[in-house]
Amino acid sequence: METKNGLVKILSIDGGGIRGIIPGTILKYLEEKIQEKTGNSETRISDYFDLLAGTSTGGILTLALICPNEQGKAKYSAKKAVGFYIDRGTEIFSVSTRKKITSLGGLIDEKYSVGNLEKVFEEYFGKTKLSELTKPCLITSYDIKNRKEVFFNKTDAKNPDRDFLITDVARATSAAPTYFEPAHIHSLKGIANPMIDGGVFANNPAMCALVEVTKLEKVPSLNDIFILSLGTGEDKKNKKTFSFDEAKDWGQIGWVRPIIDIMMDANSETVDYQLNKIFESTGGTDRYYRLQPELENADPDMGNASKKNIKALVKDALEYIEVNKDKLDKIVKLIITG
Repeated sequence: METKNGLVKILSIDGGGIRGIIPGTILKYLEEKIQEKTGNSETRISDYFDLLAGTSTGGILTLALICPNEQGKAKYSAKKAVGFYIDRGTEIFSVSTRKKITSLGGLIDEKYSVGNLEKVFEEYFGKTKLSELTKPCLITSYDIKNRKEVFFNKTDAKNPDRDFLITDVARATSAAPTYFEPAHIHSLKGIANPMIDGGVFANNPAMCALVEVTKLEKVPSLNDIFILSLGTGEDKKNKKTFSFDEAKDWGQIGWVRPIIDIMMDANSETVDYQLNKIFESTGGTDRYYRLQPELENADPDMGNASKKNIKALVKDALEYIEVNKDKLDKIVKLIITG
């Protein structure tokens, strides 16, 4: 793994469904600033990171950012990557009347069909293999047959048993329970296992990425590591809370949707807390940045891909950028110069 300017740089992107528009829009801004500062309109943000990590929607963005073109360079700009959601989100999260009826609105079957999602993956990624990505990566998923976490990465993909088409990796990391059916994917050697969204254990994969890069590089000190961790937005003002009286008589059906949201939020917040403490202990607060915009305009529902909500998500991201330009410009400088 080659590094720029001495620091090993990690980009980590959370899960969050259509809310991937939030980190995608921030990455677009950062990439454009890097192009402006370097005078190179062809440079990509992934060129400046040594490892990229993502869960679910973050995994999809990560794969888009390091998907190669015919010359082995990054095929998609950050603008093209976030366009996956802005241009195709409504199509991906569409629900037919028949599906609404047969699933009882997602109560007895997955809420969304996978057909449109898989179609878009095939258009974006084609037959690209995990082993062909432009940078080392860590994409999370969970194997429900063997009951173990799965980390897709380019290094392991040197072994055909661990190499996959990235269309399958994208399906595995984004197979959110109750939203999409599990992904039954096959390695290039034909080994198959049923996978679900990595958000069930690592919605914020930044800590996993830190361990991975330390393992790969045998980095002697945290002083050699920079992490940029991007959330998919949080609704602090209207965050859904549950009273004791409301929850005390819930059974399995009552807990299904709340527990998924609670687990994903709790994981993201816990990892942020842990990383803050780790970097504070070494005086490295300027080498760990967590960007988590507030949702002031958008509906936080991960599957609300209405045109109105897509515009609201973009607006929330742009408002965050406007208020935090000084911080973002500092991050751009650190990314470029280390």
